[in-house]
Amino acid sequence: MNKQNLWSLRLGFSGKEASMIKKDFSLFLKNSFESNVDSALPELLNDSPKTIADLKARRLFLKEADMVEKKKYNTQENKTNIDLKVWWLEKMQKETFPLREKMTCFWHNHYVSTFQKVKVNYWIYQHNQLLRENAFGNFRELTKQVLKTNAMVRYLDNTDNKKGKINENLSRELLELFTLGVGNYTEEDIKNGGKALAGLGNGDEKAVYRPKFEEEETITYLGKTGNFKSDDLVDIIFEQKNIPYFITRKILKWFIYDNPKEELVTYYGNYFKEQDFEIKPLLYKIFTEEYKKENAGSKIKDPLVFVFQMIDELHITEAKMEMVAFFLKYQGMDLFNQLNVKGWDGGNSWLTSQILLQRNNAADMFCKGRTLNKKGLLNEEGKSDPELEKINISLDWNKGNNEQIIDELKNRLLCTTEENLQKDFENILKYDFNPNDPGAENAVLRLFNAMAKTPEFQLI
Repeated sequence: MNKQNLWSLRLGFSGKEASMIKKDFSLFLKNSFESNVDSALPELLNDSPKTIADLKARRLFLKEADMVEKKKYNTQENKTNIDLKVWWLEKMQKETFPLREKMTCFWHNHYVSTFQKVKVNYWIYQHNQLLRENAFGNFRELTKQVLKTNAMVRYLDNTDNKKGKINENLSRELLELFTLGVGNYTEEDIKNGGKALAGLGNGDEKAVYRPKFEEEETITYLGKTGNFKSDDLVDIIFEQKNIPYFITRKILKWFIYDNPKEELVTYYGNYFKEQDFEIKPLLYKIFTEEYKKENAGSKIKDPLVFVFQMIDELHITEAKMEMVAFFLKYQGMDLFNQLNVKGWDGGNSWLTSQILLQRNNAADMFCKGRTLNKKGLLNEEGKSDPELEKINISLDWNKGNNEQIIDELKNRLLCTTEENLQKDFENILKYDFNPNDPGAENAVLRLFNAMAKTPEFQLI
């Protein structure tokens, strides 16, 4: 696979940045890191509850409402959540430098907080926006801020964590999934961390401590003794020996290697610590050094990369993001609704028979100029609704003989190609192929569709 296309897929969601990467990779990274963040509240959230007073009014309304009114309200909030997914997907697709959104998605799957449990769209948006604004910032400071988002304290039940009735969920995940990883703390640390977090509950713009629920007991946490609160816990965690490696391994897995070598994790982790946990210099070092290596095919595409690459390659402008969101859900990558606090596993979990079938069905629909639809995605025979709205598609390819066109698409789309695949491709685009024939475009589309269904297409 062309190196520029490879890294455009890794650092974004499609191949559209390939020309910028080819021109000047360092400049591409610089522009990506300096990309602006739109802080304007999406209009879709205008009527959603935002303050504690709004939420109290909602609870009172739902308490007194009949079943019809309750259902109508819940349906509207669920629709707003779908609209929020569409808003994010459009942002991913339209950004000139989508690396910030790619990193936002990484943090989204690291600091998991789902609408299904939080049930407040504004809080989910706030959490997402915090990750976007701090995507390239400081890991320690971001962790401090995440602990004080309304979404996180609701998602991990810290609203139930009170003096005399300690809930350890947030304390446990802070150590196990957010920072150190299993084996680098004790159950006593979790218990005491829960005490330090007692009373941290929902506020208007962020979580706040409520004095009557706080635990003022002196605790010992990772070897330090004192009367600690959330920021103190994070500072103590970031003094631990193993703190840089857990997150560095996850970053390598997210962008480049499904199974990164331990020496790479240690190498980049040591550098991360030297940089006082600043994300931007770590990413710059990883990307520039790994870019020089021959490492194509070391990672399985997630559903976002798969679907946006298809949309980009076929120049689809009428892709309905509601259906892209549906596709992601059935692929196991439902935005704002991971199955559990661990997030999406990635790697081989993206290669189940069901997922591959859905990807093949999606490729068929796109290549036939049809929008994605539920019936077509889930039908085992790959049949789509014949009444479905058609979309305009086109594929870039240079006129030449069959072998030249096959090589062009292979170089753009596939990391490796077995000899039997080459024969399959030549059976689609035969030796006597005439690029000037009226049906030439359709023939090349059939070739593209065949390539999109190969195991090799699933790799970057």
